Amino acid sequence: MLGEYLENVRKKSPLVHNITNYVTVNDVANIILACGASPIMSDEPDDVEDITSICVALNINIGTLRKRSIESMHLAAKKAASLGHILVLDPVGAGASTLRTTTAASLLEEVSFTLIRGNVSELKALALGSRSTKGVDADAADVVTDENLDQMVNFAKTYAKAADCVIAMTGAIDLVANASSCYVIRNGRKEMSSITGTGCQLSGLSAAFLAANPEHPLEAAAAAVCTMGLAGEIGYSYMHPEDGNSTYRNRIIDAVYNMNGSTLDKGAKYEIR
Repeated sequence: MLGEYLENVRKKSPLVHNITNYVTVNDVANIILACGASPIMSDEPDDVEDITSICVALNINIGTLRKRSIESMHLAAKKAASLGHILVLDPVGAGASTLRTTTAASLLEEVSFTLIRGNVSELKALALGSRSTKGVDADAADVVTDENLDQMVNFAKTYAKAADCVIAMTGAIDLVANASSCYVIRNGRKEMSSITGTGCQLSGLSAAFLAANPEHPLEAAAAAVCTMGLAGEIGYSYMHPEDGNSTYRNRIIDAVYNMNGSTLDKGAKYEIR
């Protein structure tokens, strides 16, 4: 059952360093707090090595790149790797521009990440060199469906083996895989796509889950993905006709804040392949 991985986050309250994009930084911090962990944000080159040294996990998100933040990502990643910390990479928009794709690729060449979390287009850009990304969103053709599920599960496992880490491929159906196993997760609502930053939030959430459960990275990542999707379902159930995407964002964070292991175990919808 996945609920124990959420309970471990609340018990251990890991400190997570986030170098994330300025569009969603506040929401990332709030959802990490909501799950019981502690966030700290720093992207200044003179600061990041000290900050990441006092944490147990590093979440890198390339959504709004600047030369300073790219330097900081490399410095922090090398420091975190040298300390044996959890490392999460969110390659936002990989495949949409040369800078984004090469930045993600260079980070992957430099250190070993624990988890790469992205949509299908972003992961294909890194694994296959394709460029089907639509801005920071997946291309319409890159959708996991019941018809192509076997193919996508195989792709996720193959890339996980090649990258030597856990892969979280998120979309209408979420896949969380290592080289031998894949969680096929069906939590969430389509309305979550109307909110900027649910993917960024999930990467921060994943870093917290992995930090609290370092011996079980696959299961911890699957638990984080189920938690986010279930929060989307619970949050939507409290929506009123006059509510919009801003209210929905807050209800998702509140749902994570109020979730416990039992709720997650009852609501998680997944199979393992």
